[in-house]
Amino acid sequence: MNNHSPEKPTSRSGLFIGLMSGTSLDGVDAVLVRFEPALKIEFACTYDLPASLVKTLLSLSQTDAQIHLDDAGRLDTELGQCFASVVQQCLRDADVKANDVTAIGSHGQTLRHAPFGAHPFTMQLGNAHIIAEQTGIDTVADFRRRDVAAGGQGAPLVPAFHSAVFFDADEERAVLNIGGIANLTLLNRNGDVRGFDTGPGNGVMDAWCHQHLNKNYDADGKFAASGAVHAGLLNACLHEDWFDKAPPKSTGRDQFNLAWLQSKMSGLETSPADVQATLTALTAHTIANSLKKEMPTCRRVLVCGGGSHNPVLMGHLRSLLAPMHIDTTAEHGLHPDYVEAAAFAWLARETLSDRPGNLPAVTGAKGLRVLGVLHPK
Repeated sequence: MNNHSPEKPTSRSGLFIGLMSGTSLDGVDAVLVRFEPALKIEFACTYDLPASLVKTLLSLSQTDAQIHLDDAGRLDTELGQCFASVVQQCLRDADVKANDVTAIGSHGQTLRHAPFGAHPFTMQLGNAHIIAEQTGIDTVADFRRRDVAAGGQGAPLVPAFHSAVFFDADEERAVLNIGGIANLTLLNRNGDVRGFDTGPGNGVMDAWCHQHLNKNYDADGKFAASGAVHAGLLNACLHEDWFDKAPPKSTGRDQFNLAWLQSKMSGLETSPADVQATLTALTAHTIANSLKKEMPTCRRVLVCGGGSHNPVLMGHLRSLLAPMHIDTTAEHGLHPDYVEAAAFAWLARETLSDRPGNLPAVTGAKGLRVLGVLHPK
């Protein structure tokens, strides 16, 4: 358990809980947040996922993974129970009663994201009926599928929140989230907002680190720092058709994973540490290439997500993006570990207020849509 906000809430009106379990699988982020008169995270904590769940989800993230229908149903239930337990623990840790919370916004755990083709879909598990039943709190979930139904990618969904929180009319800036997958929100000072996935964030790095060091992630980038970037491997990874696609675009672990990496390593000789160094450079290069192409006038980048804690990755970004200012969202009022969880609390509020949560310029949907499904307590 990782608690970054030990202080107790000072006001309990208009409280929402946001839950985020991302592609990094490094835990469930839970935030207790209110939005009036201004956004304030009252309590935030990251709770561990059971190791058995992480192992199952990692195996299912591969493109050729198979799952039986019964197993999918059990996994949906198990994740719902896990998220409900996280909410209950969060309430105890924050000393807040369930009836003081307006609603939960639960992203769910993405099992597959395939918004292309004749039958596009995105699938997040974590039975929200169970969350509402076991917590006694209205729960809003299933945010992505309505956007996909309207012809959109269903991702990224956080740019509207980024705009509400981080927009500055005095400069053009970007918000960069580096989770398992990295994504950018481009905030033009004229009010225009765009956003898209840039490719692998921490996901492939984490998987490689786990395979060779039996560690869930590369703490402080030490594994990468012990190696050197392999130019041939970096070039092979960069020669991926997906990187050349124009936004809107999104992706997931089912595309960028160890099987994908092995296909790029074919015929190359390199050490595990050099591969880690190369993967770290790959994340930085794909982010920098995308930002320079799509918003060359950007002056400031606000970084959030687990990648913001990797000094090797951040060093690459500062070098590749100079003279842009590289900050974390902490310097702009929001802890980088909890931006996405806060965003899904915000999206739940938008749903309950019958306001749209997507941005068609970001996802490619045919228009604005109210996202999410309410599961009453």
